[in-house]
Amino acid sequence: MYEDSWYSFVPEVPQKKAPSTSQGSSHRRRESLLQQPNGANSNEPIEPLGDLIEEAGPSNDPPEPTLTRRAKSYSDFYHVVRAQLSKDAAKKRRRKRKDRSLEALMVEKPEDDLPSRATPPDVSPTDQLLEASQQEFSVYRDQLAMTERHLDTLIDDTNGALRLLETLASSFHAVETQTSSFQAQCDDLLSEERRLQKLADEVGTDLHYYAYLDGVTRRLNAPGASRLVDHQNFAEILTNTDACITFMAQHPTYRDAESYLARYQSSLTKALHLLESGFTNYLERISSEISKQIASTQSEAARHALAYGRFEELVLEADGLISNVQKVICSCYDQFGYPIAGQNFDYYSNTAVNIFASYSDVRDRDLKPVTQHDLEAFRKEVKEINVETASRNFIKQCYERSFDETSLFTKVFSVEPQFSTDTRSAYAALKAHQKALVNAANVSPIATTIQSALHSAELPTICNLLGWITNEYLLLEYDEEESRYVIHYQELTARLLMEHLWPFTDTAFENEITKSISKHVVAPESLKITPVVNGVVTSNAHPIAKRALELLSMYDQAMPKERSQKSSPVIFRIVHETILALQRAETRLKANKTPNPDPDPDLFMIKNLLILKNELVSLEIGDIRSQADAMQHFGQIWDTLSPQNWMGLFRGILGGTLSLGGWLTPAAKPAAAVAPTNGGNQNQVQDASEKLDELLRQSIYAFTQRWGGFLHAAQSGKRSARSLGDVEKELDERLLTAFGGQPEVVAKLKEAIDINAEAQKELGGGGAKGGVR
Repeated sequence: MYEDSWYSFVPEVPQKKAPSTSQGSSHRRRESLLQQPNGANSNEPIEPLGDLIEEAGPSNDPPEPTLTRRAKSYSDFYHVVRAQLSKDAAKKRRRKRKDRSLEALMVEKPEDDLPSRATPPDVSPTDQLLEASQQEFSVYRDQLAMTERHLDTLIDDTNGALRLLETLASSFHAVETQTSSFQAQCDDLLSEERRLQKLADEVGTDLHYYAYLDGVTRRLNAPGASRLVDHQNFAEILTNTDACITFMAQHPTYRDAESYLARYQSSLTKALHLLESGFTNYLERISSEISKQIASTQSEAARHALAYGRFEELVLEADGLISNVQKVICSCYDQFGYPIAGQNFDYYSNTAVNIFASYSDVRDRDLKPVTQHDLEAFRKEVKEINVETASRNFIKQCYERSFDETSLFTKVFSVEPQFSTDTRSAYAALKAHQKALVNAANVSPIATTIQSALHSAELPTICNLLGWITNEYLLLEYDEEESRYVIHYQELTARLLMEHLWPFTDTAFENEITKSISKHVVAPESLKITPVVNGVVTSNAHPIAKRALELLSMYDQAMPKERSQKSSPVIFRIVHETILALQRAETRLKANKTPNPDPDPDLFMIKNLLILKNELVSLEIGDIRSQADAMQHFGQIWDTLSPQNWMGLFRGILGGTLSLGGWLTPAAKPAAAVAPTNGGNQNQVQDASEKLDELLRQSIYAFTQRWGGFLHAAQSGKRSARSLGDVEKELDERLLTAFGGQPEVVAKLKEAIDINAEAQKELGGGGAKGGVR
């Protein structure tokens, strides 16, 4: 079987013109296709085709078998071959579209219409078929040959470039080797040049520190030197002189360094003195104008505008002088007035202190009419209204004026002094020159004025005023922002309270304690336990105990929690003096030698000491409870006394094998006797508290032991003992009178008495005896 393309080449048969005949053209007969060309005899046999060369396909597989219609005649065979040639031409056109390399190399592909080529007469059909089948591969071979020639050319050019680069690298290496020593010499020369240049700069700089002295000395000693402080370049003199002093101090081995240092310090002193004198003179000129205008007007608004608005405008007009003053201030203090350590701090700080003093004197003199008016208004309100209202208004007025003064001071000196204990700070410098005018560091005028009126006021008035100041200025609301206004008022209030009003209030409390507790005369009619009134547990307390509760409550209202703790000497004195006063009352009750005195001394002490103890617990010395709830902490106190251990306690006491003091736990052992005093530290406060607990325990033990003996005697049926009903009735009456409306207290005491009676019963104890003390 063969493909149709095998027959794609058929030699062209030239057509022969038909010989002319006499017949017309319409009846002319065509020449027979069976006639051989070139005049060959029709009887000559046809030679078979030579061996055909198969065309290599895209794969090695054998071609698909096809069935070709057999030619019946030569004419039919010719048509078959033409049809097959058309198919082959279509396939080659499709392969043309895929051939990208032909377009890149611009190689013209031969025509596919092989039958239309003129075939040389001496080429055999076999060669023609072979040439036609290898034509496409010949084109590929030509393309590859051309590409190979291009690549060979590129390789030759690359090799040439590499050889040139190698030659250049060798040349550069040779040059570098030859110039390395020259480069080293150049580096040495450059290093030497830099060293000499640095040395020359240092020498020139050092000479500058020496050469500057003559120039600055001439300028400061010139006739018009006082005018230098009004110009900006005066700050340059201060800066350069300060630098020269620092340099001479750091290089004491330099030639004439000590002499130059002294001369530069003298120049700096001279310059600072010129600045101080210029600023003071300028303030005096302004003051002469402002003070007259303030004194001549009676309007508060006009005075305020003159004292702050007009004064600020006039001062800041001399911008050169003010900038030089600020330069000096900032050389020794930071933004908040804290000292800045430096070589010349003493020179600058002395000048700053003198400037502050001059400024304070001028401001105090200019605003004297204003401060006098405020004092007169305060004294008038004290007489016409009351001390508390007048003090509040005066504090508000002084706070507003202090804020204005602080704002003006900050604008003039570019520093805002903050509270500081450092004696070198700006705050200390301002505080050392306190005048009648209130400022950031001077709250003494407020305290002096208020205290003079509060000396004759009642203690509640003082406490109310302190509570108002604390809540109004020291404590912030939840949604209040910390502005400069609020922060300034907080700082003033803290200093006013801490430095003046708190010590004043403590003294007032000390006097009141001495008057109402320490020197209180115990009247016989007060040594009673009356029934509770309206369920208020403190209503039947002794007057001394009531006064102690009032003082504790007032002190807690007036002071913050940190000051109203037990470490406060006032709290200590209230507790200590109250205990001593109650002991004196108990001694008078015990003077009655009756077997069953009324009121019971131990029950009297339990009632009053328990009220005092419960008040301390409820307040924490800070939190205040209502009087109706004054005994709500009794359970906590009772647990502290450990009643569950009382059975063993009473057995030990009645058996004579255990002392009262030995039973106490380490946390509740009796304290040493506390001597009367007007103050106390933290240990003394702790001693006073323990003393209170000790006396309370002793009173409870004595009361429950004695009534436990009465109850045991009644239960045992002794001849001289009262009946059990009478004992229980009397006990209920006494307890209900002392602790009416407090069933938990009555129940606890009865429980302790029952435990005591049971212990005496087990030990076979005798009748009731005096309480163990």
